[in-house]
Amino acid sequence: MQVSFGRAGEALVVSVQETRLDAAVALTFKDMIRDAMELSGTPVILDLSRVEFLDSSGLGAIVGVMKLLGPDRPLEVAALSGSVRKLFRLTRMDTVFRIHDHVPQTEAISAAE
Repeated sequence: MQVSFGRAGEALVVSVQETRLDAAVALTFKDMIRDAMELSGTPVILDLSRVEFLDSSGLGAIVGVMKLLGPDRPLEVAALSGSVRKLFRLTRMDTVFRIHDHVPQTEAISAAE
């Protein structure tokens, strides 16, 4: 599981570098985001532009990250593929998360910053 980090203004952008966010990687994804929570930036925008498949475990991991961040640090999602957008709509997660059509222009940072 690979993710990269960037900044778009005050926001922290977390880009998933995988085509699948499913049961096989959900726990690793959640752990990686937990480790990166020390990076500053509000809101946190999750770039899902490369994710073509998202199952219930992956969606659960995203919701878990939202809960870890808490109410003062909102989690937003960006650049959903058609199938991922459909899952968000079917599960009504489109009413829970702010969804951006595109990823904002991002400046890369390392997880050590």
